[in-house]
Amino acid sequence: MSELSRLRWLCRRGMKELDLVLTGYLDRHYPDAGGSEQAGFRKLLGMQDPELYNLILGKQSTEDSEVAAVVRIIRNEVQRIG
Repeated sequence: MSELSRLRWLCRRGMKELDLVLTGYLDRHYPDAGGSEQAGFRKLLGMQDPELYNLILGKQSTEDSEVAAVVRIIRNEVQRIG
């Protein structure tokens, strides 16, 4: 299984909203992202849904700068679309 296929599988969550924003980031940003940003996305995928959802909604923050950078990109994308 390729890395992108594995990551796409990990984007499948219990909440459809998370599926959409994570898969959107994977398709539009991940391939061109630097190593640090890609690492942040992989860390993000390791989080539990409630924590991830709260990060994306801005109800929670993280000390991890790599994760925070990816969350900012996702939030900007959601605001641009929404």
